[in-house]
Amino acid sequence: MTLLPAKPLDEKLSGIAGLDQRSRDIFRRLVDTYLETGEPVGSRTISKVLPHTLSPASVRNVMSDLEEAGLIHAPHTSAGRVPTEVGLRFFVDSLLEVGAISESERASIDAQIKASNRQRRTEDVLGEATTLLSGLSQCAGVVLTPKLNTRLKHIEFVNLGSGRALVILVGEDGTVENRVIDVPPGLPASAFIRATNYLSSMAQGRSLDEVQGLIVQEMQKLRAELDELSARLVQDGLAIWGGDGASDNRSLIVRGQANLLENASAITDLERMRRLFDDIENKRDLADLLGLAESADGVRIFIGSENRLFSLSGSSLVAAPLRNEQEKIVGVLGIIGPTRLNYARIIPMVDYTAKVVGKLIG
Repeated sequence: MTLLPAKPLDEKLSGIAGLDQRSRDIFRRLVDTYLETGEPVGSRTISKVLPHTLSPASVRNVMSDLEEAGLIHAPHTSAGRVPTEVGLRFFVDSLLEVGAISESERASIDAQIKASNRQRRTEDVLGEATTLLSGLSQCAGVVLTPKLNTRLKHIEFVNLGSGRALVILVGEDGTVENRVIDVPPGLPASAFIRATNYLSSMAQGRSLDEVQGLIVQEMQKLRAELDELSARLVQDGLAIWGGDGASDNRSLIVRGQANLLENASAITDLERMRRLFDDIENKRDLADLLGLAESADGVRIFIGSENRLFSLSGSSLVAAPLRNEQEKIVGVLGIIGPTRLNYARIIPMVDYTAKVVGKLIG
């Protein structure tokens, strides 16, 4: 497994490389304890877990040097310290010991992902993988893939009444997509039938993009073959699948946002989660962030304000590309959570899940 830093360490931390072994040990113990408890860590706590005897006073001196280097800080007036975002980046890039995914987690991922694949619907596999990863990590699971452009078998319009209609697309591979559109109130049933027959005959064996292109090219023929209401229905029914930018050609799935609230107790934590939910709702920015990890050779990690999207919520993203059996990138999968993640456990979990899913959906 390849672990990629999001960006080089800040120049002001150039002296970090010169930290002696004792300083590195103390810093690693501080971060490990903080990631486990979420609480500020004091010198007495660290002195008890060090493999060698060191007084709390000596630990405090080292912690003072680490604070001056920008690796740790005091969140309030207590004597405890927590790692800064820069400190977490240094820890992840230089000190983190990433193990292998546990056998039980591996078996759970294999069983659930492969079970969903029996349905032969890519969106089922992706949705199941995202939900599974969210449950295992207790964070929000995310996946980004190019929108599928399968060959169509059938398109149908169903009148829902009250000026609304359901547009149903059925693919040759069995996939089904539904969208609701607004239609003129009182539209006769014949308009829905004519629109269905016209589009189904044109769509069979073609992709949605091809059908949309044909409609644009044959606009005059469309209006000649159909009455005005049916022609408008055809245009509106296809437009609901149209995009207005590159990001619209990507499909984003997010699962398990509620997990993020379970570990948020303080008011400040809840406020950060609210900001994170706002960030996730801004799907274009989230898709763009995931896109940065899409072309990576391994797992990529973004911590807090390293990315504008998480600058307020103080969150982290751990993501890995999805590669099919031909090693072609077919998407990216990951988790979003607080910066206080169990990186050693989650990194191999994301990496393994991405490899399993990539092979299946490829």
